[in-house]
Amino acid sequence: MNRREPLIFELSGEGKRAFFLPPLDVPEKREILEFLPCRENIPGFPEVSEPEIVRHFTRLAQTNFCVDTTFYPLGSCTMKYSPKINEKIAGLSHFLTIHPLAQEELVQGSLELIKLLEDYLCRITGMAYFTLWPAAGAHGELTGMMMIRAALTRRGNPRKIVLIPDSAHGTNPSSAHLCGYHVQEIKSNEEGTVDVEDLEKMMTDEVAALMLTNPNTLGIFEKDICRLAEIVHRRGGFVYMDGANMNALLGKFRPGDHGVDVIHLNLHKTFSTPHGGGGPGAGPVGVTEELEPFLPIPVIKREGERLVVENNRPLSIGRVRTFFGNFLVLVKALAYILSLGDEGLKQVAEIAVLNSNYLRKSLEGIFHLKYSSPTLHECVFSDKWQREKGVQNIDIAKRLIDFGLHPPTMSFPLIVQGALMIEPTETESKVELDAFIEAMKQIAYEAEKNPEILKTAPHRAYVRRLDEVAAARNPVLRWKG
Repeated sequence: MNRREPLIFELSGEGKRAFFLPPLDVPEKREILEFLPCRENIPGFPEVSEPEIVRHFTRLAQTNFCVDTTFYPLGSCTMKYSPKINEKIAGLSHFLTIHPLAQEELVQGSLELIKLLEDYLCRITGMAYFTLWPAAGAHGELTGMMMIRAALTRRGNPRKIVLIPDSAHGTNPSSAHLCGYHVQEIKSNEEGTVDVEDLEKMMTDEVAALMLTNPNTLGIFEKDICRLAEIVHRRGGFVYMDGANMNALLGKFRPGDHGVDVIHLNLHKTFSTPHGGGGPGAGPVGVTEELEPFLPIPVIKREGERLVVENNRPLSIGRVRTFFGNFLVLVKALAYILSLGDEGLKQVAEIAVLNSNYLRKSLEGIFHLKYSSPTLHECVFSDKWQREKGVQNIDIAKRLIDFGLHPPTMSFPLIVQGALMIEPTETESKVELDAFIEAMKQIAYEAEKNPEILKTAPHRAYVRRLDEVAAARNPVLRWKG
């Protein structure tokens, strides 16, 4: 599209309507409208015809990137294509029309679905119990840290400190702070993993937990995880694992078998719900036997052939979400797991790792790679060599848009300056990966020979290069027409 799409307010014209009703030929009952959320005579509300409405929003939709149109290599986010059959299953009327206040006897099938998903997640991760109520990954982190604090308080001392690697997701320290903890940062070693000796020095009786991402945000597996867990447990602390990167481990590694006490998963990353656009998501949390009493309520338990909802749990951290979480996300996750089975889940991890390493090997020597350790599902390059020509990672990202490709995650993790964090996922074909590789090679060539073309990119996008500093400092949040 070459022309600028006007705002809906600019399309407005006095007297335009999407539909017209014939004159009312029965007495008007205004009291009926009291039950309807109707607003009349809204100042400045746009007046447009039905074709204008449809065409306006269709044209806007055609300017968007999404996983249904193109490769989405956002590292750490696992933006993979989600099978449409799972959306179809979640759209079945029996799932859509369940009332959240329905009696237990009327929703036994739904409770069975939730319990079955809990059991499968336990089997996949090696944890003893799961709660499915958290609505997102960060919410799951908070829930997990609340349980850790409750357990330590029960022992007599909630402690004061949480240890977090310098490569961690930003939500990790936020979750710890919200639970009343001070955060101390553990530096990465030359391999890009947690320094074991550093942890030995920092682990004291005032440390509540180590929050570990594995594989970490560099895509590197924390091979010393058992030793790290032993150090933490020896001093009475807990090991929390950020499971955002579980896509790389399915069927290959069970955190509960290797010293992890708490883990959250992102169903909207690993288990088939389209990720992004504000949700919905789900961040289930798995725990060991010791932490089971502190699970949020309600807890679903079996009593003979029935399932009951248990709320009377004195040590529980309480409710973290209304009703039973984002139920339709849970439906899609279970459908995904059942359709793939054990071998299918293993293949997810194998292909995700294969795709990532194919990209890495194809771009090594063209873009700088700070850490040489083997990587799993994602890899992190930097703009170090291109920066010598005045080209930064933001310029590379903008230029990728001209190739019809979504940019990778930029400038994260913070331990890699000018980071380009790439995660292809298992759903991308070699054809898609080769197109991305060729685009990146072309961009590296342009950075060497004609850097100006990158500094002014994108050239063929609907929106050209924006002044991002001005947008951040002076955001226009309201139409002033």
